[in-house]
Amino acid sequence: MNIISNVDVIIICLPTPLIKKTKKPDMTYIKRICNILKNKIRKNQAIILESTTYPGTTREYFLPLIQKNKLLVGKNFYLIYSPEREDPGNEKYSIKNVPKIVSGYTKACKSIGSLIYKSVAKRVVTVETLDHAEMVKLYENIFRSVNIGLANEMKLVCEKMGLNIYEIINAASSKPFGFLPFYPGPGYGGHCIPIYPFYLSWRSKQFGYDPKFIELSGKINSGMPKRIAIKVTQLLKKNQKNKILILGVAYKKNVDDIRESPAIQIINYLSKNKKNMLSFYDPYINKISTRNKIFSKCQFFKLNFKKLKLFDVIIIVTDHDILDYEKIYKNSKLIVDCRGRYNKNKNDNIIKL
Repeated sequence: MNIISNVDVIIICLPTPLIKKTKKPDMTYIKRICNILKNKIRKNQAIILESTTYPGTTREYFLPLIQKNKLLVGKNFYLIYSPEREDPGNEKYSIKNVPKIVSGYTKACKSIGSLIYKSVAKRVVTVETLDHAEMVKLYENIFRSVNIGLANEMKLVCEKMGLNIYEIINAASSKPFGFLPFYPGPGYGGHCIPIYPFYLSWRSKQFGYDPKFIELSGKINSGMPKRIAIKVTQLLKKNQKNKILILGVAYKKNVDDIRESPAIQIINYLSKNKKNMLSFYDPYINKISTRNKIFSKCQFFKLNFKKLKLFDVIIIVTDHDILDYEKIYKNSKLIVDCRGRYNKNKNDNIIKL
């Protein structure tokens, strides 16, 4: 790691996961990098944290590190926070045309951070403090979590009333102000939305406030995979053996990322029933591995439209655009549609979840 002392800017982009049992922040990776940096930083360097995290992280972990090395923040060392804003699979937006949020421990730190990011981004948006910048990213994630939770709960309400949630959302989208469409699904995934609402919830409780609304959205969304598995089990309960195909295992369409994917949770629930024979197909993924272990509960099926009728049910979990949904429909016995690909179809062999 001698390279650290030879560079001017150190950008830290490390995972900040949750401790699953307690839903508390797991700062293991941040602690490790602090331990690596503690004897290697020098004058006139800048540390930039990009990891999504709770307000106060940059100050709590990196300020003591700098001070122990007898460096002066804002004078001969610069501490900056700038959250990543990535949307995997989105070809329209990248770091070049997405505004970059930047703040620093001092005004000088903020200015240095702005100069660094202006070299790669068209627009830099500065905010008052490091804590503000950290909160911006959490707010962006929670905005999506809450609205996805609303869409999922409205789907359950509409299902009870015999209403088509997709028709309702599409009609509401005609309003040119005060509305932004979010759609129901099998639950959320990825490295941000399932995790960081709980970061803010944990941090907020340290300040004496229990944010019930934020936690509720997380519970609604995280409960969707189990609900889907139960529904599929009910549909197939008369069969002696159930051949099930999971279509799409990435956490979102058009990417090859399975982190926190609802498909994995659906597979876990369905695999508890020994008569279920599980297979999956994803055009971007030919094996499922979690923490470097091959996931053996579900075998890869090379898509063959003529063989789709061998499956008792096909569950569309991730609706990649590359898939031919017309051919899938024509060659399937039963489809459980978790993404609204067939929301206009009223056929008996399509179950909308």
